[in-house]
Amino acid sequence: MSRPWEQIALFDLHQPSAPDPVIDDATEIDAEHPDIEVLAEPETAAAQPPTPTAPGETPTVAAETPTAPAAEPEPTAPPSRPVWESLPVGAEADEHALIVTAAGTYTPSGRELTGPVDSVDKLDKLVRWAALTPLGSPPQVWIVGQGACESLGWVIDPGSEDDFDDMEALRTRAATDLTAVLQATLTPMLSAGWELRGDPGHVVHLSRSIGKFTSMVDVVIEPYVWTYWNKDFGWNNRVGEMGILGSPTAGTYLPDEDLPAARELGRRLAWSAKHLGVLPGPTPARTGAAIVDKIKRERTRTGKGLVVTTAGPVPPLDGAPRGDLEPAVGWTRVPDEQDLDGTCRLVSIDQRAAYLASAGMLEFGYGQPTHVTGGAAAAAAVGDKGAPFGLWRVTLPAAQTLSLPEKLPPPHPHMLADQPVQTWVTTVSLDGLCSPVADGGIGADIDDLDVTEAWVYPQQGRVLDKWAKILREARKVSVDTEDAATKRFLGSCYKGYIGRMVNPDMWTATRMAHHHQPLWRAAIIAHCRWRGRRVAMRIGREHNRWPVRTVTDSWVYLLAEGEDIADPSAALGKMSVEKDTPLTDPLRSALASAQDVHEVNLVIRAAFADDDFADDEGEGAL
Repeated sequence: MSRPWEQIALFDLHQPSAPDPVIDDATEIDAEHPDIEVLAEPETAAAQPPTPTAPGETPTVAAETPTAPAAEPEPTAPPSRPVWESLPVGAEADEHALIVTAAGTYTPSGRELTGPVDSVDKLDKLVRWAALTPLGSPPQVWIVGQGACESLGWVIDPGSEDDFDDMEALRTRAATDLTAVLQATLTPMLSAGWELRGDPGHVVHLSRSIGKFTSMVDVVIEPYVWTYWNKDFGWNNRVGEMGILGSPTAGTYLPDEDLPAARELGRRLAWSAKHLGVLPGPTPARTGAAIVDKIKRERTRTGKGLVVTTAGPVPPLDGAPRGDLEPAVGWTRVPDEQDLDGTCRLVSIDQRAAYLASAGMLEFGYGQPTHVTGGAAAAAAVGDKGAPFGLWRVTLPAAQTLSLPEKLPPPHPHMLADQPVQTWVTTVSLDGLCSPVADGGIGADIDDLDVTEAWVYPQQGRVLDKWAKILREARKVSVDTEDAATKRFLGSCYKGYIGRMVNPDMWTATRMAHHHQPLWRAAIIAHCRWRGRRVAMRIGREHNRWPVRTVTDSWVYLLAEGEDIADPSAALGKMSVEKDTPLTDPLRSALASAQDVHEVNLVIRAAFADDDFADDEGEGAL
């Protein structure tokens, strides 16, 4: 008796019936970390499963044998499932990705193509026959479920979590074992002309030369994605966000069963193709970069819009600060009786998609910066349109010499209370320091800041405006459809991309170098910080309430019943309520008796503990 796959003409072919997927020179790929796409799962048949057929034919379904009506089962409540798992599946990714499960092979939209793929040789024939095309990154074949991995011989047993003190040791061992297994089993594909780009792991990057063209495909092994992800996104011994696959801790990961998982994966792949215009990358940061590169190619082709083709590393600075050029704020104070009087809630507010909002608003510099000193540096900061994008060496006055609110952190993280500090700041902070105290600044003039040196960029513009617009509109779709999975993914995309602008090791390929923009990241962080301080000043004026803690773009207040300090606007960058918990007697007592800021931090963290894995808009994960 023949096995199901033997009935499929696909695996009898000695030559592909269609050309290999081709990536031309216009598609920018990092050979080490190309971007990835995801596939959808099929709808399950109500009767017997369809008999596998050759691609392009309509599967036939065996007729049901009439039977006597069965006794009607007792009604049971349907199992609850997340809203997003019921959203429709699109076909936008069908030409760019495939999903392979133990049961068979499917397009992201759910159309069954073949039966099980139970050997690497058949996987090779499937890839060449499918002729997938890139979409911002190489086409993708997703292996979903442990059963599909076992069919291909891709099985590892790194041990149990109980045998390791931390997940990193387990992840490292598993990643090493997976690479060894793949290297031992990929011989049929390598013999067929494919080449590995880098060591194989949870993503197997393959390329194949056909004349002057190079075809590429990424095979993504879903059950083993955690072997990479915990390295970048795991905290406190738990696996964090895993890109388009979701987060196990936040409840947005794929369903447990293979076919529901394949369906949901296909939905997310199609969603990404439709709303982002690219396949999801191997990390959220790579997805963000793929969107930037697609815009770059369009602008280069049409000659319309700003195009940045070079990296923007930090210029050589005399007296460069340790750590970030523009640190995110992190500050706590011990509440006093006035803070606690009449309050009954502990409330955290934060800026809605803060970094995304700033990325779309700011003008960023690019090109070769000019180094100016002395009077020329101070003069460069005063222009018809304000100071140009750049870095400025200024002297921050001692905070206690200024008329500033006592219950707010210093206007700039490098500022000290009792002595002036010479440091480097971006143009965003230069403007912020010159703003009135009521708007969050110190009311300084350029002369007050004693600008002695600067690096000024010759060109500037809203380079990320279209990128931010694409992500903003996609985010709105996620919010409107209650699609928490893609909403979290989008947050990881823009936070991850902006966060990794600072790291040149992420962008080592020549065609990826322009993503290394640490000054852009510094300007975005500074912009969010100043915007938050301006809101804190408004709340102080209007409500006489002052924060007890702030981290990045999040501010914690003690409030009375019904007191609302959030912004009424739903626009990005505006303050929304992140967490709101009752100020119980034990909590009030703990805050009242706190001796230092460390104790206050512990109390606040404990109070918000139930919200650890809530849908968080904060940008602190950068």
